[in-house]
Amino acid sequence: MAHLPAARAPRQPRARGLHTTLPVARACALLLLGSSVAQAQETAPQSLETVVVTGIRKSVEDSIATKRNNSSIVEAISAEDIGKLPDVTVAESLGRVSGIAVQRSKVNGKAAGVSVRGMAPAFGGSLFNGREVASTSDARSPEFDLFPAELLASLLIYKTPDAGLVGQGLSATVDMRTIRPLDYGKRTIAVSARKERIGEDSGVEVGSGNRTSLVYVDQFANKTLGVAVALSRSREDNGGEQRFDSWGGWAPQVDYNGQQVTVPGGFKYETQRRQSTRDGATLTLQYKPSSEFKTTADVFYGAGTEKTKQTGLEGAIAFGAGVYDPNGQLSNATISGGVATSGTLNNYKGVVRNHMFSNKDRLLALGVNSELRTGDWRWEADLSRSHGVKNISNFETTAGQPGNTPQAQLATISWTGFNGSNFADVKYTTSGNFADRNFALLTDVDGWGGGPATPQAGYAALPTIDDKLTSLRLTAHHDLEWGPIVGGKFGINLNKRDKARLGDEGRLSILNGSDGYASAKIPGTATAIAGASGIEVASWDPTGSLGSIYAINRWVDATVLSRNWTVGEKVATAYAQADLSGDLGGIPYSGNIGLQLVHTDQNATGNQVDLAKCTGITVDTCPYVVRTDGTSYNHLLPSLNLTFELGNQQLLRLGAGKQVARANLDNMKASLDFGVQNATAVQPALTGFSGNPRLKPYAAKALDISYEKYFDKYGYISLAGFFKKLDNYVINAPREFDFKPYTSATTPLPDHGPYKGSTIGFLTQPVNGQGGNMHGFELAINLPGRMAFDWLDGFGAQVNHSYTASSIRLPTSGFVSPQNGPVFAGVVNEIGLPGLSKNVTTLRLYYEKHGFQLAWAAHKRSDFIGQILDYRSDSQFTFIKGETIVDAQVGYEFQEGWLKGLSVLLQGHNMTNTPFQEYTTDRNIITNKVVYGKTYRLGLNYRF
Repeated sequence: MAHLPAARAPRQPRARGLHTTLPVARACALLLLGSSVAQAQETAPQSLETVVVTGIRKSVEDSIATKRNNSSIVEAISAEDIGKLPDVTVAESLGRVSGIAVQRSKVNGKAAGVSVRGMAPAFGGSLFNGREVASTSDARSPEFDLFPAELLASLLIYKTPDAGLVGQGLSATVDMRTIRPLDYGKRTIAVSARKERIGEDSGVEVGSGNRTSLVYVDQFANKTLGVAVALSRSREDNGGEQRFDSWGGWAPQVDYNGQQVTVPGGFKYETQRRQSTRDGATLTLQYKPSSEFKTTADVFYGAGTEKTKQTGLEGAIAFGAGVYDPNGQLSNATISGGVATSGTLNNYKGVVRNHMFSNKDRLLALGVNSELRTGDWRWEADLSRSHGVKNISNFETTAGQPGNTPQAQLATISWTGFNGSNFADVKYTTSGNFADRNFALLTDVDGWGGGPATPQAGYAALPTIDDKLTSLRLTAHHDLEWGPIVGGKFGINLNKRDKARLGDEGRLSILNGSDGYASAKIPGTATAIAGASGIEVASWDPTGSLGSIYAINRWVDATVLSRNWTVGEKVATAYAQADLSGDLGGIPYSGNIGLQLVHTDQNATGNQVDLAKCTGITVDTCPYVVRTDGTSYNHLLPSLNLTFELGNQQLLRLGAGKQVARANLDNMKASLDFGVQNATAVQPALTGFSGNPRLKPYAAKALDISYEKYFDKYGYISLAGFFKKLDNYVINAPREFDFKPYTSATTPLPDHGPYKGSTIGFLTQPVNGQGGNMHGFELAINLPGRMAFDWLDGFGAQVNHSYTASSIRLPTSGFVSPQNGPVFAGVVNEIGLPGLSKNVTTLRLYYEKHGFQLAWAAHKRSDFIGQILDYRSDSQFTFIKGETIVDAQVGYEFQEGWLKGLSVLLQGHNMTNTPFQEYTTDRNIITNKVVYGKTYRLGLNYRF
């Protein structure tokens, strides 16, 4: 294991029994546990110090000890037992921590993105056994769901940095730690198996899954050699999820009997089925022949697949959505307050969607750490290498009536129950039989390719993300007595990273089609219901249809080529830190002060289409050049951590320092593309988007203060405040730009407005702009029930609440939609920080005694701007409605007999069936809704 920053423990006061707890602790315990009875005299159990604690209480006590003894302001999560982190995924576990909010994946509903103190996931640092590792996404940090919780022993979250913490984030740094075999006194084997029911009450077929794990820990050669092996496997089929999209809440007005009335604009109803696999393995070897030398070797391998099938119906209702889609005329309408609450529109060209999105990823991380002690010196060397790859395949198909179908043969669509804003509640019916394979044909339904010359019967994107990271770290530690300095260390860390996102994409056309209106029958006979619409549609799996039904026409236009890039980084970090201990005004203190000097050398490549010569979207008709650029820079990062012992198990912590977080790698690409877009809400102009290979990190000065009151090893109350002054913030800022060198006589230019016929427009690219301030507070209460009454022994409560506010406002013009236009165009001109929920609250109640285990938890966060992946697997921003997720579990562990060591566990996730909901301006008008349903897990664990 890589050496972690020194965790010098504050001086420990004399141990005190639970009978000496402060009245405020009793009051808190009574309040949390719902008791209204007056306080009663307690007697501490006589065998308290000899009881072997396991399960939830062991996890709580180990986490408290780590938090209390660290020199920085940290949070910790420890496994309940070997191979038993409290949750299924790392992200779920992190959601327990004060100041952390979790965003669910729009794809599968699982906890995915982690925001700390109101900052987006990109601001956080992630370590694995103290080391940075490669990732399989556009982001720097690895995706948390690549690390099965069964393989981890603990999580440590640094909220303040120190000089020895390399790879730190601006918001926090999460270190995922695996088992150290020499920490255990005997051979241990643990096996577990869980069966899942996924999507209960989702409105569609219930899915299933299973998870298995094996952990083996042993010691040899008189406990000088340790081995830990952990294996995990999971298989899931979610059965189905219902999804709805109101096309951004579009409600246009149409003419009806001489008046303008409001009608629904369009919709997308679909059912999504996802199948996934995940395998993980860790191997740890420790060798410690003497107290002067030890070495540890780590291996982690993770691999997974995910296939998501979407089947649904989409289409414009009143106005056309393509060159083959004529406008409709309203009839048989009921009008109330200017809204057509019901009605029928003709010329409806519904599009049957059968899309398959899949990816395969793998991550291999290797590391060796060795330490040698010579007198007062301790020498440490750490070498690591990680490589992550993700192969993505996005395959979309469209079916319906071909583009040359006479209007008289087009379908009609009718609706009831519309009030102007309740899009998800409207009931639709259509005259078209979209389950009939003679009616719904594989074809370019609406002319999305531009017309008969360029048919688009579907779309395929095949990108690959490849990330390699090599690190070398050398550190010297020295024990000394020099006034308040009781020790120190200095060292250097060298990182080399090479990351690329490359791949082809293009439109699909019907193979051997005679013209742009060509069509083919949908294979098979399967049908499905399109989401919650009740409308039946034809269903099929397009996997393998390239070469048999479709041909792919590779696109090489500016937008597509800009998504291919490479980035290289070389980062050298020199650091020095002094460990402190002493008295200030009679108050004992401990901590550290240190400095990092970070030198970064970065370069990037990207594509730029030569529009002066580009006449089409093929390799021959649209040439391009590869752009290369880069920069280098230095950062000086001081840090200070002090812990004051106030007596009676009270600590006051102070943390201060400067922090940086490098921008996501896709922001650093050297690509450039442009075209005619709306530069403002009303005026068209040439609008371009590019990366910035000269982009520098986010930087901030931070101040943290935390008061912590402990009750022996069983509970604590803490109140923390923080302030961050962001010196700069990376924003996508538009600036006036002349695109003339990249245009030709055939380049489309604006045809009206002040920029009519002009090559002058606006280029949006990530730049280091002005920052702003952030502040907030965090309250954490973790108390056992016996602090209130003896009869509450076994009960416990944990409460976390955080409030975060920020003065930072970002221009929305730089947030790009899938059509490369402003994602919030016509909605707002500026937004707050992505990832920031002002209020985040977690409540957990549990009971554990005599082998029984009960737990209930609720996680609530307020509205926020989140990041999702679009159909190209690119990150996009959206408004996400606040939500409350409720989980519960019940279990029993056999305490004696031949079943001793066996435990049974039943877990329920999302017990309130809370959907994922997006909105545009009004949080009460939902534009996109996904119902995941509830998940139940029944598991067996056996430890011997």
